[in-house]
Amino acid sequence: MIQSFKGMIPVLHPSAYVHPQASVIGHVTIGPDCYIGPGAVLRGDWGRIILKAGCNVQENCVVHMFPGTTVHLAEGAHVGHGAIIHGAALGTQCMIGMNAVVMDDVQVGEGCIVGALAFLKAQSIWAPRSIIAGNPAKVIGEVSDAMLAHKIEGTSLYQQLPEDCKTHLCDCTPLESEPEERPASFPKFETWQRRRDNT
Repeated sequence: MIQSFKGMIPVLHPSAYVHPQASVIGHVTIGPDCYIGPGAVLRGDWGRIILKAGCNVQENCVVHMFPGTTVHLAEGAHVGHGAIIHGAALGTQCMIGMNAVVMDDVQVGEGCIVGALAFLKAQSIWAPRSIIAGNPAKVIGEVSDAMLAHKIEGTSLYQQLPEDCKTHLCDCTPLESEPEERPASFPKFETWQRRRDNT
């Protein structure tokens, strides 16, 4: 669902994809190859929301702000399922873990990885390539070149997803029983933990 508010109409790049069950409201700008998942809410009624190229905001995320604030997601920012971004700025190629909360005026540096369920308190500033976890959050390590490369590889799956959704996602009637043969077309991707354990 895409709605204007007080004459403020969202801007959606033609290569981006917003799921019909997501809500994009007001002064929101969504750049090329961005993916907005079902249940996500980007509410630009009190301030601007800007997503640069290749960002993804996954299922059930909320992006909002206090009045007059701009929320900025730099290129390749990756916001995991259920996370809340409230008035924050996310750096290039950072990753926000599932159900993390990033509060007002937080600055997450380029290439940071924020763990699931982390709480980043208001006005905190995080140096580039930090591994951030906990409630309250703290730096627990540094993002290595291998970790960052793996993050970028994973985000690229979401950058392909808008085109895949436009081409292959459609309403259907469910099957009543499991057929003998059923298509299964999934991307190949090895998790960081499996990759680490296999080396």
